Amino acid sequence: MKPSNDTQISEFLLLGFSEEPELQPFIFGLFLSMYLITVVGNLLIILTVCSDSHLHTPMYFFLANLSFVDIFSTSTTVLKMLMNIQTESKVITFAGCVTQIYFFILFAVLDVFILSVMAYDRFVAICHPLHYTVIMNPRFCGLLVLLSWIMCILNSLLQSLMMLRLSFCTQVKIPHFFCELNEMVQLACSDTFLNNLVMYFAAVLLGGGPFAGILYSYSKIVSSIRRISSARGKYKAFSTCASHLSVVSLFYCTMLGVYLSSAATQSSHASAVASVMYTVVTPMLNPFIYSLRNKDIKRAPGRLISTSFLPSCQGTEFSHHHPDTGGIQIAT
Repeated sequence: MKPSNDTQISEFLLLGFSEEPELQPFIFGLFLSMYLITVVGNLLIILTVCSDSHLHTPMYFFLANLSFVDIFSTSTTVLKMLMNIQTESKVITFAGCVTQIYFFILFAVLDVFILSVMAYDRFVAICHPLHYTVIMNPRFCGLLVLLSWIMCILNSLLQSLMMLRLSFCTQVKIPHFFCELNEMVQLACSDTFLNNLVMYFAAVLLGGGPFAGILYSYSKIVSSIRRISSARGKYKAFSTCASHLSVVSLFYCTMLGVYLSSAATQSSHASAVASVMYTVVTPMLNPFIYSLRNKDIKRAPGRLISTSFLPSCQGTEFSHHHPDTGGIQIAT
């Protein structure tokens, strides 16, 4: 029988990782700890970048935006799960599920876009250092972030509206800890061809496109670094990209691992566990990667302690320091 609108249910059940009652306190404590570390770590990055004039450069402007996105990306998925464990309820309304899908897609794709913009920033800094301050001016950097937001908002809106056309005929149990788009489409009892078409087209365009840009940027960066004669010079130049490259590798490898593992095992529970890597673990590790591998971030707390007034982020102009290329002038 073809489903009609009056068969569409209004509530779903988020099964999470385990239905065993004795495991719930452990899961709650683990994810609450990871969430707090994520929020505190990324907030510290934002406050450090905003407060230290030495960090008012395009690279750290994009890093602050990445930290902002990571905070809300994690909040979108983890807070609902923690609330469900605390209240001993697995219910999420259809409206809540669509809202969660909207914000998760928004911030997940924003992560991809900002990482690609950061790769372009490193490409300009390494390959065109003499033109860096002209190309990566505050207006252009702000425009890149604004365009990223606009494209991601439109994509999330489209994906969410496409969800509204689906019907779910029985009480749907979602074997995940949040409403994941692909999982929800598979659980629908109405025709999902158009949804799958839009979903995969957006994945290729908005996921593959920025990734191709990152690969192109780093191919040019590697080519430029290889032209440096001294090993010390090569190390210094590449070290300016090390943190970003680590974050990109972590983000894409975990995401790719999730979908490869889910395709291989055909297990929704395994997919939910694997999803933790890019939805929770990666945003939690990003501040550590940047703070441990970046000398400017390490020095910033000392400079902040020595000042009694923290300037506001708003209206801050980028400093006109020479781009961080390890002190190496690379021929264009």
